[in-house]
Amino acid sequence: MSAEAPRAVVFDSGLGGLTVLGAIRGLRPDVGIVYVADDAAFPYGRLSEAALVGRVGTVMARIVADWRPDIVVIACSTASTLALPHLRAAHPDLPFVGVVPAIKPAAKASRSGLISVLATRGTVARDYTHALVREHAADCEVTLVGSAALAPIAERIMRGEPANDAEIEREIAPCFVEKDSRRTDHVVLACTHFPLLIETLERLQPWPVAFVDPAPAIARRLDSLLGGAPKTAAPRTGALVFTSGRRPEPGLQKALLRYGLEFTPTAAISLATA
Repeated sequence: MSAEAPRAVVFDSGLGGLTVLGAIRGLRPDVGIVYVADDAAFPYGRLSEAALVGRVGTVMARIVADWRPDIVVIACSTASTLALPHLRAAHPDLPFVGVVPAIKPAAKASRSGLISVLATRGTVARDYTHALVREHAADCEVTLVGSAALAPIAERIMRGEPANDAEIEREIAPCFVEKDSRRTDHVVLACTHFPLLIETLERLQPWPVAFVDPAPAIARRLDSLLGGAPKTAAPRTGALVFTSGRRPEPGLQKALLRYGLEFTPTAAISLATA
């Protein structure tokens, strides 16, 4: 670990990792942040698994060389599931923290025994997710709901576009199950984009549920790996890297400033180089 304040890279396919960044800022304001959005390849759902692993490896090699972080957070469920083993093998001296769908705490906290997992379609389909359900939620009835629309919706809202309530309501409706006088009481947000919509989700829910966000657990894991720190330090402005190299539009820049990020011009990392 460096003698100076530690530096963390927070990586996502787009803007979903901002929810994780917010939790890290709250727990470890001393940590310098480099936020990397692989917008050149967004959304990851359109890539094959092999292409995604290769893409994340290419981007991470460049980012590690350019920024020399002390720790990397892969704030994307898809990339965590598929690429983390390859990243750890390629960078054995660098700690990586991934995202795990918060099925275990949701199952433990559920009183009705009905929980739902709201994720991308790829996460819902993967054996990894089904294994988590078998291991941690055997005593619950789990509804897996895959959405291809919510992550792009969250990206558009972050850019200042209005929310389409009907579209969002349609995507989340299958999460809410009624059975034998019981109702779903916990919904796992298994994509880091989805907590960006939390106010809208809570407003549109047909009855109150607990939406389970993985970000606090990720921040705690980073904290444990970095060790003790002056938790009262003032947060520093973080760097923002878009792999497209494009400067964000003014509306998005304002939103990113609320997360303490300033755009850092950098050479594009195009899909052709992956």
